[in-house]
Amino acid sequence: MKKNNLGIAVVGSGRIGTLRSKLIRNHPSVDFIAVSDLNLSQAEKLGNAINADFVSDDNLEIISHPKVDAVIVSTSEHQHLEPVLQSISKKKPVLLEKPIALTLEDADKIIEKSENENIEVLVGYAQRFKRRYFVAKEQIRKGRLGRIIGANGRACNNRSQGLEILKRSPDATPVIDVLTYWVDMICWFMSDQKPVEVVARGNSVVYKEAGHQSVDDITWAIITFEDGAIVNLGICYALPSKYPSQGSGVRIEIFGTEGALMLDGDQKEELIHTEQGIPHLYIPDHNVNTTFLSTTAPGDWALGEFWGPLNDETRAWVDHIVTNGRCHIATTREARRTLEITLAIQKSSRTGETVSIPLK
Repeated sequence: MKKNNLGIAVVGSGRIGTLRSKLIRNHPSVDFIAVSDLNLSQAEKLGNAINADFVSDDNLEIISHPKVDAVIVSTSEHQHLEPVLQSISKKKPVLLEKPIALTLEDADKIIEKSENENIEVLVGYAQRFKRRYFVAKEQIRKGRLGRIIGANGRACNNRSQGLEILKRSPDATPVIDVLTYWVDMICWFMSDQKPVEVVARGNSVVYKEAGHQSVDDITWAIITFEDGAIVNLGICYALPSKYPSQGSGVRIEIFGTEGALMLDGDQKEELIHTEQGIPHLYIPDHNVNTTFLSTTAPGDWALGEFWGPLNDETRAWVDHIVTNGRCHIATTREARRTLEITLAIQKSSRTGETVSIPLK
């Protein structure tokens, strides 16, 4: 699809749908934007903010619009399936927010229809577009680590953001909705190695007291790959609500036979304190006096523009649609593998059992 008058539908007018819409509004190839939300007032609010060309509370209406060539699906996680299948039926490529779905059954329906209809669906794991990670991928691709034999990683954030995510989608646990980024990252780095087994343990006090009985505060997992490589991944999403982070603090270490990669994403060297308070990008009415800058996962507003991985990913996808050039956004099969691992982690944590992959 090579054209300079691209039309894009954005399904879902929440936080990420709003951000994606603002970013594509500035793309030189986009001259038509339609937005929708099941809450019409939310869609109208976004439509007014970006001067959208068409607004509706009917997702299929904007997907079917004759001026729409491609679709961004930014609904809550449990609502992904229907608009993706509708878009494929209308022969329109899709950028889908992660995770691909909350069940393997839904993921398989998306993959089957996408491949049968030959319509591309890509899944937005925007952290792939942070410089430190795609530069690391290049070192691995060039063989500078030799054979990867293991890895270690963890992500941590405050409980306020975790509770905000659960408010939106009760089944989007920290493992399924957040650790998924780092499972994707590890699998991207180790793209030729297949996971075969997961052992995980979790503990919950904070989220149980908040009414989320099946959500762990902290989860640690060991993932074994087919060639013997071992990966330790952990997540803690129950730090105090005013912990000075706007997003996840992340550390990843990759060990190979000929080298190692150490990636520090805690951003503790970027500290600000202000008596005026700093608003949180994701959580309404959540202000802190001290925070680590650059910890917001999508990126940051600065000098009147939005900078960071979500911007870079969105632009890369539009460029890819226009030129059919390469981009490193996750495929549906990569996203399914990531979902399967996170489901296995959650299952092992809840049952105390070792879980084999593929899941039965």
